[in-house]
Amino acid sequence: MTLSEEARDRLADLVELQPTKNSELQDRWGLESGSEVHQYLESELKEYYYRDENSYIRATTEANDLVDVEPGMVADDEDDAPSVVRVPTLQRQVFDVVPDPDDRSASVVSVLHSVRDEFDIDPDVDDVRAALQSLKRKGVVEVVYRTVPTFKLAVARDDITVEESG
Repeated sequence: MTLSEEARDRLADLVELQPTKNSELQDRWGLESGSEVHQYLESELKEYYYRDENSYIRATTEANDLVDVEPGMVADDEDDAPSVVRVPTLQRQVFDVVPDPDDRSASVVSVLHSVRDEFDIDPDVDDVRAALQSLKRKGVVEVVYRTVPTFKLAVARDDITVEESG
């Protein structure tokens, strides 16, 4: 199957963001809905993606070989946390301020305030929540359930290289 330039670019996004979900691709691609993402995946990239046991979108090995980007996660061992993650700017900023593994976990609002203070930006709370969830899926942040869900790093900050993807 020959891919158009747009399809190849979108496949590169999928490889870079994996594991991902419709809403992240929707944001990246500027589409109106998750349904549009699903339709695009099925019509243009059906051979190059699959959904894992948790319904997250992942690229096939062939897709990884087809595009010139690094996968969103690089793990030394399949059972370990990744050693490298490639994430958008806000996710890198969230990673930079989320508490360390030995520290008390922080709520989404607390992380939001830390991002605002540290980077002098004003992201939406839902964007910070989404960034935390994406980092959780990548295995570098964990949830601690208290009165509200709270977050902290799953591994030592120095054990992970975080590369910004754009």
